[in-house]
Amino acid sequence: MPSNKRIADWARNILYLLFPERNTTGIKSVTQLEESFQLSEAELYELLLKTKACSECNNALIADTFYKRIPELYRIMLTDAQAIMDGDPAANSIREIIRTYPGFTAICIYRLAHELFNLGVPLLPRILTEYAHSKTGIDIHPGAQIDEYLYIDHGTGLVIGETCIIGKHVKLYQGVTLGALSVDKILAGVQRHPIIEDHVIIYAGATILGGNTTVGHHSIIGGNVWLTSSVEPYTTVYHQPNSKFIDTKPIS
Repeated sequence: MPSNKRIADWARNILYLLFPERNTTGIKSVTQLEESFQLSEAELYELLLKTKACSECNNALIADTFYKRIPELYRIMLTDAQAIMDGDPAANSIREIIRTYPGFTAICIYRLAHELFNLGVPLLPRILTEYAHSKTGIDIHPGAQIDEYLYIDHGTGLVIGETCIIGKHVKLYQGVTLGALSVDKILAGVQRHPIIEDHVIIYAGATILGGNTTVGHHSIIGGNVWLTSSVEPYTTVYHQPNSKFIDTKPIS
């Protein structure tokens, strides 16, 4: 099995090729770019050959299919960057988002990993998303189904489970958990994570659990909400804090 570092370096190199903003090597021609992608595809083929858990896979077909999907993956990644640009007042440019935003990095790595996951590749998808997790604090399982225009703001502590389904134009803040009500092993392969429909906003610290839990489109889930039941479209759910204020000024 190739090292985790080499697998992560392969994925990072794809992002360098797709986004010149991240690339310090300075590719200067279409021919050079084409040759770099050919080398990248050959490296994926080699990685697959060395992944013994995939001994029955058609590795050449997997590598070819994956790279034919790169233009569509690139298009979707750009929608994610645009979602951040449209939603974050602190974002000054798409270039800044591509170069510096951890949420964008985590989404891109997830998109690559998810494509490999869909092609039946073992181990590599999870290695990639765990690499992104270690670098950004954002934990997205490669099996999750996430549509375009995903906006992750800050993102530290964000968890998206394996069977989670997320629609278009969804905004997620730091500390959000989209998890399972139960982690029994017999539930492997069963829908156990929530469904988040289009144009939903989920604020920091919210926890949404369960495969039968659907958050309807255009809903808002406030910070620190604990949710285990479905929410109708156009609903706002918020947590009422019970805070106490004590005057601690010294007595003169």
